[in-house]
Amino acid sequence: MTGKKNILSQNIPNDDDLMNYINNNLSSEKRHAIEMQMAENDFINDAVEGLEQFGNKQNIQNYVSEINHQLKKQTNKKRIRKHQRKLKSQQWLIVAIAIILLLCIVGYFVINQIEK
Repeated sequence: MTGKKNILSQNIPNDDDLMNYINNNLSSEKRHAIEMQMAENDFINDAVEGLEQFGNKQNIQNYVSEINHQLKKQTNKKRIRKHQRKLKSQQWLIVAIAIILLLCIVGYFVINQIEK
């Protein structure tokens, strides 16, 4: 994998090739190459089968853009929740705890000095 954004391997055909495959607009050489990739990779095979099940091929791009929009929205919500769960800067809490501990220690020594 080359990066976080590229979750698929490099030998996956692009969208145009898949659409041309479904519409039978590819040369026999490219068609054979995609069929070989389908035989090797179940993900590609499932993608082609899913694309073939669409009744209206023109609406596929609309469906893809809607799914991408929903996916971005969902991942953005998760990112916001994750950011909200992070601990905020606790500087004043640390200062308050240090002062209370210091007062306890000073009080302990004062009480010991008074008792003697």
